[in-house]
Amino acid sequence: MSAARDDNREKLAWWTDARFGMFIHWGLYAEDGCFWKGQDGKSEHMMRHLQIPIAEYEKLATDFNPVKFNADDWVRIAKAAGMKYMIITAKHHDGFATYDSKADSYNIVARTPFKRDPVKELAEACRRAGLRFGVYYSLGRDWHDPDVPTRDGYRSNTWDFPDESRKVLSRYFERKVKPQVRELLTQYGPIAVMWFDTPERISKAESEELVGMIRQLQPQCIVNARVGNPLGDYAVQEQKIPESGDPKPWETCMTLNGHWGYHKMEIM
Repeated sequence: MSAARDDNREKLAWWTDARFGMFIHWGLYAEDGCFWKGQDGKSEHMMRHLQIPIAEYEKLATDFNPVKFNADDWVRIAKAAGMKYMIITAKHHDGFATYDSKADSYNIVARTPFKRDPVKELAEACRRAGLRFGVYYSLGRDWHDPDVPTRDGYRSNTWDFPDESRKVLSRYFERKVKPQVRELLTQYGPIAVMWFDTPERISKAESEELVGMIRQLQPQCIVNARVGNPLGDYAVQEQKIPESGDPKPWETCMTLNGHWGYHKMEIM
């Protein structure tokens, strides 16, 4: 156990020293600032808040064309602020991948007029600037997939797929999660952080399989505790700083306003 702790401490050394990174929450919900047909979707969860059917939500991709995106500009801003690493949402709960995924065609290259891979461009820009690069992946929620129940059903896509009892999470895990995580670990060079979110009903065996894959493909990549069950290298405190701290490795993930994604009516 001591050797394992020493190895983990060594892997976390850069992250412990870095202390400050940029977390970018970006996806189809940003097209009209979390609004859909004039309705306020409240946040990047607008698909669930407004119960937008998949067939309608997918249409956002046909207009998603961020031609002013410049990876070097984003990285320059992060570095000027003193940040040492950057993490981008590669796939959020709406199931849309902001990278070139061969495992699932619901992605920015295949479905939008933009036709570019922001994850690739940001990974390369971070390397040029000397910043570490990581990716976010929504693990136990995916509103585009028919096989993803959640613990309480409240955060599932029950408007397109109402019968939670018929959903088989392992099918989604094999069909989408594993191949997409493998893509993220093999297509973009060194990945410093694999930042999972919302494990929900992911089993211990599935969490262990993901950690094993990461250790095999990118031995120096660190993993947050939201891989589930409880595994991972460090814990996440969302939107708060623990008053008494924590003797174990942890981070605070905090927004600049009341949302994670861009909301056009609430801008700092």
